[in-house]
Amino acid sequence: MTLATRLFHVAFALILGCTTVAWAQSPVTLEQVMSSPFPTELTAATHGSRVAWVFDAKGVRNVWVADGPDFVHSARQVTHYSADDGQPIASLRLTPDGKTALYALGSELNGAQESANPASWTKGAKQQVFAFDVDAKTATPRLLGEMGCPDEECEDIQISPNGKWAVWSAKKKLWLASVDGKQQAKELAAVRGAAVEPRWSPDGKHIAFVSQRDGHSFVAIYDFDGDSVRYLAPSVDKDSMPRWSLDGRWIVFVRTAGDEQKLPLIPVRPEPWSLWIADAATGAGRLLWRSGGKLDDSLPGLTEDGSLNVAADGRIVFASEQDGRNHLYSIVAGGAATLLTPGDFDVEDVTLSADHAWVIYSSNQDDVDRRHLWRVPVVGGTPQQALTGGETMEWSPVQTGDGKSILCLGSTATSPAMPYEVTAKGRAMMAQQALPSDFPSASLVTPKQVIFQSDDGVTLHGQLFLPLSAKGKVPGLIFTHGGPIRQMMLGFHYMDYYHNAYAENQYLASQGYAVLSVNYRLGIMYGRAFREAPNTVWRGAAEYKDVVAAGRYLQSLPEVDGDKIGLWGGSYGGFLTAMGLARNSELFKAGVDFHGVHDWSVFLTERPYFGNLALRPPDEEAAVKLAWDSSPDAYVSTWKSPVLLIHGDDDRNVPFSQTVDLAQRLRAQHVPFEQLILPDEIHGFLRWRDWVRAYTATAAFFDRTLKRGETIGTGN
Repeated sequence: MTLATRLFHVAFALILGCTTVAWAQSPVTLEQVMSSPFPTELTAATHGSRVAWVFDAKGVRNVWVADGPDFVHSARQVTHYSADDGQPIASLRLTPDGKTALYALGSELNGAQESANPASWTKGAKQQVFAFDVDAKTATPRLLGEMGCPDEECEDIQISPNGKWAVWSAKKKLWLASVDGKQQAKELAAVRGAAVEPRWSPDGKHIAFVSQRDGHSFVAIYDFDGDSVRYLAPSVDKDSMPRWSLDGRWIVFVRTAGDEQKLPLIPVRPEPWSLWIADAATGAGRLLWRSGGKLDDSLPGLTEDGSLNVAADGRIVFASEQDGRNHLYSIVAGGAATLLTPGDFDVEDVTLSADHAWVIYSSNQDDVDRRHLWRVPVVGGTPQQALTGGETMEWSPVQTGDGKSILCLGSTATSPAMPYEVTAKGRAMMAQQALPSDFPSASLVTPKQVIFQSDDGVTLHGQLFLPLSAKGKVPGLIFTHGGPIRQMMLGFHYMDYYHNAYAENQYLASQGYAVLSVNYRLGIMYGRAFREAPNTVWRGAAEYKDVVAAGRYLQSLPEVDGDKIGLWGGSYGGFLTAMGLARNSELFKAGVDFHGVHDWSVFLTERPYFGNLALRPPDEEAAVKLAWDSSPDAYVSTWKSPVLLIHGDDDRNVPFSQTVDLAQRLRAQHVPFEQLILPDEIHGFLRWRDWVRAYTATAAFFDRTLKRGETIGTGN
């Protein structure tokens, strides 16, 4: 910022009658802080030393590969997409020899059976499966077939052990295609219900899958030399997550209870579960392990299905929260479960070593607001930290097929997510050439870990971003993450949505705001009791107390102007933003609500996210009332503060109607609001330019409402 520019801002502030003046740190543009390529889909070939990942560089997605032993210098881009067109790459896979890569291009379908088309192409968009030869001079992707799966993160391409065939789930069926593209995808089998979660047998002659039915589900096997499918220990319950033994003789899977009708919605009930083993040839099954009946014994969702693996010597590795923390256990038939990861922390990413003798995982052990990699023998023993600790973060570990190297993704407080090789000295960045030379690491702040309490005694963690060179008191902002099962950390995040949000918080700090990112109850990595706190979500929204506590904490800081506190967030964070503005406009003077939930009762009556009214619960009327009373819409009459509403109208997570309805209510109450509507965008914006546009509007809105105190209109 030049001296003339600073003098102009001083004069402008004095004209407006501002009582405080704050200088931002070295100039940083939003485009700069969001310019780094974001890596996902890190995967390794099961033989050799090749790894691959996807880089999203300003909305342009491409596949990269690297080969050992020199991963750092061999990293290279192998596809050549060139547009910020909103077409994501998912389910990246390498054939066992690493010579061919497969992936899904495009987004899942919405309720109208349309793939997302944020570029508004006149011919629409499709989700399709492609393959290409990695070592070809020109890696031209070849079409294998249509995908069009129905749910977020539903893409799941599975490659046969010989590398010649691929199977995936779409349109409630399994589809089979040859990797060379000579045989386009065709329906594998006509089976009732929805066929999902395909898994090849080790010899490639069978495919296990889940057949989802009405209120129950089966694990089934398709035989390539047979004419019918075989069901494994069928029951009235729900079976899922089939995993083959290494010799292909048996399958382990998860069993939970089938649907029971007319259950009350309001009480929170445990979800007991069990592990079953079935003979792959006969289908006969038997119980291997059963959880207890307490809430902590419920099927864990933190590690999802990645934690269930078959390891060496017939050992089965699984996750359980029976002690209140998400830990890993191993068990063999006829034996007791062995705790692999004891301690006051949670496990997140899980994979097995190439020889299936070790578990490699990420956790927040000894560093509650970061992630590091660890490993432990599947038979038990003392976990070993696979990386040095400190102020870095690591996640998504993979081991190369030759067993010689561990790769991961990682970041720090001021350096964005990138792929790394784990070394004896720590880690070495791969594909450094992809990182923009003007990425402003030196101008970013290192957020401070802060710990404070809500008014009912719940301990909360947050990250505080303070401007590097502020003078006088600055406006304050609360950031609330979405999910809500998320955790913001002391560095660039491992999810693209929150990697962007972290960048925006850095940018806001550079513009002279104190930003507090609060990990409210319902978030992960602080134990199950914190994540599954009572009287939360539509059952009372007790987590909102934590947002108020964060606002009060921010007000107490000497650097912050307590009369200029705003808040912002997306999805669940949008819900909490709206709650703050509706219930405590005297505290929160402005807010930016990205695709937030505003009426929980709709999620009960029209979208059975939390319960199905079609099953006729006896407390239906009370549940709908409780959901309404836990919603921002119920408090619009006390909403006074201005808000910016941002939403894509092809949102598949939070209906666009939630924002449409809120806008009408705000107008009726003469509440000042602005709107930024993105036609054809989805929940997590698919185009980089849309993120930049939305975040630019966010910063400008806070500048007008908090720094300059301008009056805005009512959204007309």
